[in-house]
Amino acid sequence: MSNKHQLFYNFTSAICRHLHPKDSLFAAFQVLESHIPIDRTFLEAYDFDLGVVHVLAEANKNGGVQLDRKVPIGADLKRYVAARNADIDSPSVLIINDLTNNDVARQMVLSYGGTLDCSIMVLNPALENEVLGCMVIICESGYKYTDMDAEIFALLDRPSAISISNTLKHRQVLYLQDLLAEENRMLQQELGADANSTIIGADFGLAPTLSFASKAAQHDSPILLLGETGTGKDVIASYIHNVSARNSGPFVRVNCGAIPESLMDSELFGHEKGAFTGAVGLKRGKFERANGGTIFLDEIGELPLAAQVRLLRVLQNSEIERVGGTETLPVDIRVIAATHRDINKMVAQGTFREDLFFRLSVFPIKVPSLRERKEDIPALLDYFVKRKAQLLKLGQPPRLTPSLVEDLCQYEWPGNVRELENVIERALIINEGEVLSIPDLQQPNQAQSITTSNSSTPDSIVSLDDAIKAHIKHALEICNGQIHGSNGAAELLEINPNTLRSRMRKLNISFNQ
Repeated sequence: MSNKHQLFYNFTSAICRHLHPKDSLFAAFQVLESHIPIDRTFLEAYDFDLGVVHVLAEANKNGGVQLDRKVPIGADLKRYVAARNADIDSPSVLIINDLTNNDVARQMVLSYGGTLDCSIMVLNPALENEVLGCMVIICESGYKYTDMDAEIFALLDRPSAISISNTLKHRQVLYLQDLLAEENRMLQQELGADANSTIIGADFGLAPTLSFASKAAQHDSPILLLGETGTGKDVIASYIHNVSARNSGPFVRVNCGAIPESLMDSELFGHEKGAFTGAVGLKRGKFERANGGTIFLDEIGELPLAAQVRLLRVLQNSEIERVGGTETLPVDIRVIAATHRDINKMVAQGTFREDLFFRLSVFPIKVPSLRERKEDIPALLDYFVKRKAQLLKLGQPPRLTPSLVEDLCQYEWPGNVRELENVIERALIINEGEVLSIPDLQQPNQAQSITTSNSSTPDSIVSLDDAIKAHIKHALEICNGQIHGSNGAAELLEINPNTLRSRMRKLNISFNQ
């Protein structure tokens, strides 16, 4: 076997022996140094869409290193590659012994951290009639490369092209692997959230809201959920998705208030590779991920005006455009938005687009505050005590007393269901007895507070239904048996009279009205 054939065989074997580009390039370096003076070698890919040379790996006598360095491409290099593509059939090796006369070479060597008195050779291999990148070797010992060196280096045209192609494909596989892992994490989060979302009050305080939501769910019109913070707007949004024809598609949650304004467009609509610094690959946005399902835009009032314009286009045309892209992508999604802010006031102030408001509010749904559905508090207490005790691994949860339930029903709960949940969790953490004790809760703008203690004995504990039954009977006694009207028990309990009658029938409470 001739020396040239032996070099080609050894180099190809070295390139193909390793999967990782840094190991492959180091093996190639060890073959090359016995034929050509060499101190360092680099593997690079051209990305003319981004306008950069992507340095993939470096090797020297000490080993190989994986790199992810991007150097801007000059016009000279673009012209050179264009000329190379015009003569694609023959190997191309560029010798540069004087870097002072070559701006591109000087810029690249400086980016490597090298000196300008070196000599370099650049092999631009072609694969399937396309120049993907180059292999660069550098001699820093004062030796100047010759045409004979270039002839030897040109023998490595095809295996170098395959190495660059394999490196790019390897990186793409890793990127897709990371993307798949991200998709899986999101899916697990969504499944976990759905699995843990139980609607308490579906038969009582939330019944009218869920009835209206069920009707809205049968159509694809946008829905706007209005209500105070902590009322459970996300639970209603999930409910709408689950009872709709889209329940087999994705349900993607977006907290518009948690995304920095500079990243808003990228997060919602995605971006193309190279759309901005750090955009190393294509990213699918939340709208694209929600295709075929539902997207829930929580805190829509925090959306910047620029993003509002793009959202309006999605609603009007059912299409998106990634940041940095020119292609429009059709999307089939149902949009559910939610806010605790006064949208009408924001429209009047010019901080929220009026046309977007009209598009979103086809089905406005008011989610009642907890003080508007206090009849649900006993059931919420029972649910949160059991669930939080399980999550905190407390074993048997502490018991509720009628006095505790009654006291908590009197509290106004400015933080709504979220506040109730947090209060229960905090109480379970510090509770030491078999009977639940709740720390003092200061009523808004009042000096009075709810105080409870562990003074109740196990003998005084009754079931939750009995506690609710006693509470309703007490209200009926105060109101002389009157259920509806200005002085009725329903008004005192702050619930709908029909809801109260339903609860009384369930608990077998007799009444004469």
